[in-house]
Amino acid sequence: MGMTTITVRVGQKPTKEQIKRIKAAAKAPIKYTADCPESTPEALAEFAAKARELRQKKKLIKPAVKIRVNPVSLSKYKSLGSEYISIMANVLDYAVDNPEILAKARG
Repeated sequence: MGMTTITVRVGQKPTKEQIKRIKAAAKAPIKYTADCPESTPEALAEFAAKARELRQKKKLIKPAVKIRVNPVSLSKYKSLGSEYISIMANVLDYAVDNPEILAKARG
């Protein structure tokens, strides 16, 4: 079984064929190669440490702020689901880290 890539859109459900292929892949044995060797205990420990570090960073207290948002923009964000506030925060983080976006926003 080779690698398959499928683009899934928001709200799209997998087809019966896709579900069948996912279940078959889950039952298939893992095949390690030179490009993808089995992880060593040391590598797994390093991965676990990095995961713990990232979880701790996420637990940092983030200050609450109030901003005024265009009602149309707000409804578009809300249409993305219950995580829309996190998505807005990610968009703001991305924009502030990209000078070309800030330049366009400033007019």
